[in-house]
Amino acid sequence: MFDLLIRHANLPDGQTDVALAIKNGRISAVAPDQALASVPSLETLDAEHQLLSSPFVDAHFHLDSALRFGQPRVNQSGTLREGIALWGALKPTLTQADIEQTATQYCHWALANGILAIRSHVDISDPELVAVQALLNVRSAFKPWLDLQLVAFPQDGLLRRAGAQDNLIRALDMGVDVIGGIPHFERTAQDGTLSIEWLCRLAAERGLMVDMHCDETDDPMSRHIETLTANTVRFGLQGRVTGSHLTSMHSMDNDYAAKLIQLMAEANMRVVANPLINITLQGRHDTYPKRRGMTRVRELTEAGLTVAFGQDCVMDPWYNFGSGDMLEVAHMGLHVGQLTSQAQTTQCFEAVTTQAACVLGLEASDLVPGARADLVLLQAKDASEAIRLRATRLAVIRAGRCIARTPPKVAELTLGNQTVSVNWRL
Repeated sequence: MFDLLIRHANLPDGQTDVALAIKNGRISAVAPDQALASVPSLETLDAEHQLLSSPFVDAHFHLDSALRFGQPRVNQSGTLREGIALWGALKPTLTQADIEQTATQYCHWALANGILAIRSHVDISDPELVAVQALLNVRSAFKPWLDLQLVAFPQDGLLRRAGAQDNLIRALDMGVDVIGGIPHFERTAQDGTLSIEWLCRLAAERGLMVDMHCDETDDPMSRHIETLTANTVRFGLQGRVTGSHLTSMHSMDNDYAAKLIQLMAEANMRVVANPLINITLQGRHDTYPKRRGMTRVRELTEAGLTVAFGQDCVMDPWYNFGSGDMLEVAHMGLHVGQLTSQAQTTQCFEAVTTQAACVLGLEASDLVPGARADLVLLQAKDASEAIRLRATRLAVIRAGRCIARTPPKVAELTLGNQTVSVNWRL
């Protein structure tokens, strides 16, 4: 007797009319529908030939600042630096309860949108570590439904801000999962290099992963990713280090970038691009032609690196928009990166599902026997259609139990005596 049988599903790898049998929170069998049609189960879900996928994973987010749009005022210039200044003015006014309230609201949005894992950077610049404690509490509260991974992030600079090194260590001792950094925001390039070395040594000593905001600038001479790559090898951190943003690579000389990407591949670096925020914040000093800033997703992927997409911001001092929809992120990444072949479209879908899970170091989320039954049923026939339509999440399943349902998106047109149903699908 299985707990749940999902019938007539399409899978991201192209299989159609497939059934999945689930027991004790894990996938027990995957087979053509007729092969499992008669197996007994406590519950049956008919997918009706819609896309059944691994869950969405947000590989880069800021849960402590989310849903703070307009506080203390709107970012008028739309720039990264004004956003940092606004956050600097806002965060001393926020209580632990404030942060827990908005983080809880956002986690509800995420779950309804099929996001079952988030890597959230949490600002450790505050000596009281109010945001850290708040998000640790949220992580605990949502543990049954959401894998929330926290990164100790020195927003004001590890060396630039007095006490940041001590704050970061205390945050790790409190239970924060990953070591973060922001080398391009240090006072000098040399300090950026020193911060990378200090953080990578700490990661090696503690056996932790690293995820740094790195080279989030239009300056092609901001090359901290090269230093991060070298220290990844130096401290034996291969496969445990992520470079987030890497927008300077958009502007780098092609010869240098080719060399750099090869070194990154040798070090088994992970990469997270944040399409929505990257194209919003970068190129602000350009007239025309105007750079869009997203890192070299195609070249990095072709070199064999694990590349994921993140949401980064939703309604905060940096970004006025967003809804916690990773298909919106994939949709923007596809367009900005001109990733329009069928293979590249699939890669964009994987950048917000399986590849993002890999960046977080999570258990493999492929739909195979033995895998945890974390799933999302989408109103689409395949990954391409899911991205095109930002498909409705018909059902979200965590460990074999449905935790969210959304009705199918349809419209009824009344045209004289005729009624037409519209579902935006061919």
